[in-house]
Amino acid sequence: MNEIKYEIIEQLGVLSESEKGWRKELNLISWNGREPKYDLRDWSENHEKMGKGITLTKDELEKLKNILNTN
Repeated sequence: MNEIKYEIIEQLGVLSESEKGWRKELNLISWNGREPKYDLRDWSENHEKMGKGITLTKDELEKLKNILNTN
């Protein structure tokens, strides 16, 4: 299996933190050298390990924001 490469371009915010120190974060990340996307997932303290998450384009993030603001 190929290694996944990532670069955290910008840390946008922390939504929560577990007792074990893992944090659910919203970041702007470039995956495997591609154009950065907004990413929501759990990270270990040093960003070396990650949980499952979702990635969104800027348009998708704006649509999600609109949905959340209307409900």
